Amino acid sequence: MELLDKLQWRYATKKMDPSRKVPREKVDRIIEAARLAPTSSGLQPFEIFVVTNPAIREEIKAVAWNQGQVVDSSHLLVFAAWDNYTAERINHMFDLTNEVRGFRNEGWEAYRQQLLSSYPQRDAETNFSHTARQAFLGLGAAIIAAAFEEVDCVPLEGFDPPSVDKILNLREKGLRSVAMLPLGYRQEEGDWLVNLPKVRRPLDQFVTEVA
Repeated sequence: MELLDKLQWRYATKKMDPSRKVPREKVDRIIEAARLAPTSSGLQPFEIFVVTNPAIREEIKAVAWNQGQVVDSSHLLVFAAWDNYTAERINHMFDLTNEVRGFRNEGWEAYRQQLLSSYPQRDAETNFSHTARQAFLGLGAAIIAAAFEEVDCVPLEGFDPPSVDKILNLREKGLRSVAMLPLGYRQEEGDWLVNLPKVRRPLDQFVTEVA
């Protein structure tokens, strides 16, 4: 119930108070929730950039429809997905799993070979579409964690990805931006959405029971 109450409290914050900063420990817990999010085959094919530099955020705002939350928020999280699956990236995650767990499993190693024989052979756009979906799993976890921490946020896709990629030098890292999440605190004055009821479809229009 506590989590549901927090999710009722959260909304897509339209105006943030630039004078209020989110404590770093809260930001770290929100990021950790995103890091712990499930991803396909455990490959975790995305990274998060925490942008606090004012000049860089002004550059991003200019290519994000001039949305004020980009600069008024305390921290701007940019979710960047792998631009492609490569044998090196797949092997790194399988090797890390073996290292952390302290043993090698025959079935796990067979699965590694299955992915190596398929993912890198697909075209890059197909693979990027897949990695981007995994990044959104992390984004969702971060949004829920922010609500739990009573930190306001608003998920943003309204920006020009190639421009953000250039500003943050993402392409050189084999990454492409897919979403942003400003973290901060609502400024009720000037936020048209703050006191409006949350609107969601009724449960009977949202869930179908298949018995």
